[in-house]
Amino acid sequence: MAARKTSAKDRPSYRCTECGWQTAKWLGRCPECHAWGTVEEMGGAPAVRTTAPGRVSASALPIGQVDGRQATARGTGVPELDRVLGGGFVPGAVALLAGEPGVGKSTLLLDVAAKAASGDHRTLYVTGEESAGQVRLRADRIGAISDDLYLAAETDLSAVLGHLDEVKPSLLVLDSVQTVASPEIDGAPGGVAQVREVAGALIRASKERGISTILVGHVTKDGSIAGPRLLEHLVDVVLQFEGDRHARLRLVRGVKNRYGTTDEVGCFELHDEGITGLADPSGLFLTRRAEPVPGTCLTVTLEGRRPLVAEVQALTVESQIPSPRRTTSGLETSRVSMMLAVLEQRGRISALGKRDIYSATVGGVKLSEPAADLAVALALASAASDSPLPKNLVAIGEVGLAGEVRRVTGVQRRLAEAARLGFTHALVPSDPGRIPEGMRVLEVADIGAALRVLPARPARSESGSARSE
Repeated sequence: MAARKTSAKDRPSYRCTECGWQTAKWLGRCPECHAWGTVEEMGGAPAVRTTAPGRVSASALPIGQVDGRQATARGTGVPELDRVLGGGFVPGAVALLAGEPGVGKSTLLLDVAAKAASGDHRTLYVTGEESAGQVRLRADRIGAISDDLYLAAETDLSAVLGHLDEVKPSLLVLDSVQTVASPEIDGAPGGVAQVREVAGALIRASKERGISTILVGHVTKDGSIAGPRLLEHLVDVVLQFEGDRHARLRLVRGVKNRYGTTDEVGCFELHDEGITGLADPSGLFLTRRAEPVPGTCLTVTLEGRRPLVAEVQALTVESQIPSPRRTTSGLETSRVSMMLAVLEQRGRISALGKRDIYSATVGGVKLSEPAADLAVALALASAASDSPLPKNLVAIGEVGLAGEVRRVTGVQRRLAEAARLGFTHALVPSDPGRIPEGMRVLEVADIGAALRVLPARPARSESGSARSE
């Protein structure tokens, strides 16, 4: 007798546990997220079905007749967060806040939940990672106590939806989406199917009832948001909470925002009493000194549209090992290595290759944009020659491999911020635009012209000493 033909629904299908991508055959590496060993069998392939036309929920209108007042944002009470969100929370909007463990996500959102709560607007804070008592202790510590802030410790999706019916909040905070599960879906909490079901149910509830919702998300080892990539497409706003756990500075960066721009950054300071917004955070990245010190240079970086004055520090010492050390903190190692090569070849600074070189930023800020190249190069040259740069000097510009200093975006905004903080001299690329009153600007075309700001020094007899020609 002929063997029975395998139907489509009897054939197994496979799904990536990281991003949710599906395929009809097993693969060792997911072609969507490029993760190894994450494609697992999920059962029979879904049958192909067609959907018949159904009844519409509301008639289509000309776009000019749509009421835009429904998308009016309401302030959160935290100006730095409102800056990133574009004015506040929109009723029915769902935001996803992701960050590394211990960076301060729960502290920030508990403070936001308390400040957003008022007589007309209740806030519901649902925790799935901690007990209600633990959250209460944190609320006492940071002063986040409000009669209109409701707290629940739940890990069941149906219970969370029940709390929405009972409390009727204007703002829902769920910490975190990976800890809540639906009993109707197979799989452990945090899995692809569970995260998709929980997020989908909360998004539907938020849209139907006009509730602003914040979902806390975990991140993977490489810093990307854990769970299916579909989650980022479903939500309206994606925020990234960044910061070094050993520094005070925290940044909230908008990755996606359907109600505003994504070029704004909110700055916060984490301390023992909680977390506070920083309207003027430049002071965290500077070291105030009476006299200039060799190996230090100031620059102005742009975080979103916000200019921040930051300090770059460098130190060079005689190496005791055959392969000299190259250590960086807050700077990209590849960019520092490029500046060392440019200084040695184009700037005629010798002996850099035989010395241990350490470079860092102040206050935990990370400088990744090319506009900090000139400041990094001058700090390294100043450390190598043991000659301090002039006081009240900032350096802005990208340095190419040929030694040229290239133009960067936002030079006028950077110079205005430096002038506001009292800096009087600046090194910039050619054609900087309007110069703030009281600031002297020197336009430099290449790294050689920039190195001339270093004061002359007597020659040294040591063979390992740096020498600029």
